Amino acid sequence: MNDTVLPRILALKAMHVADLKKMWRDLYQTEPPLFNRRMLESRLAYRLQELAFGGLSQQTVKRLQALGETLDGGKPSVRTKRADERPLAGTRLQREFNGVMHEVIVHSDHFEYKGKPFKSLSSVARAITNVSWNGWMFFGLRSRRFL
Repeated sequence: MNDTVLPRILALKAMHVADLKKMWRDLYQTEPPLFNRRMLESRLAYRLQELAFGGLSQQTVKRLQALGETLDGGKPSVRTKRADERPLAGTRLQREFNGVMHEVIVHSDHFEYKGKPFKSLSSVARAITNVSWNGWMFFGLRSRRFL
């Protein structure tokens, strides 16, 4: 690996999230998506390598697209849905309740509300309302297949 790329990739782990987002803006020339830290690090590491060594060949890109179309039947809407039906990590769900805005951050294995982990959206809804709720309905998600 290039002598300058590896140290930059290793430094990502120690960087503050604000610095990762600044790096995203510098490397991608866009605002960073609402990914969690691990996803930002992973995509930034890939981008650093891509810029240093080149990206995927056009032939590889076409082959991957063809393989993807065999899995989703050529329907782009299928590509936005996850097999496990969870919102993508980094998604922020918001709900106003009793005049207070509540925000939940989706992680790959839990939901975060007020800095605390919850196993389900229903447990978050109960923490907010003190009443048993279907968490998907509480946050206005008609079904679990919304993404």
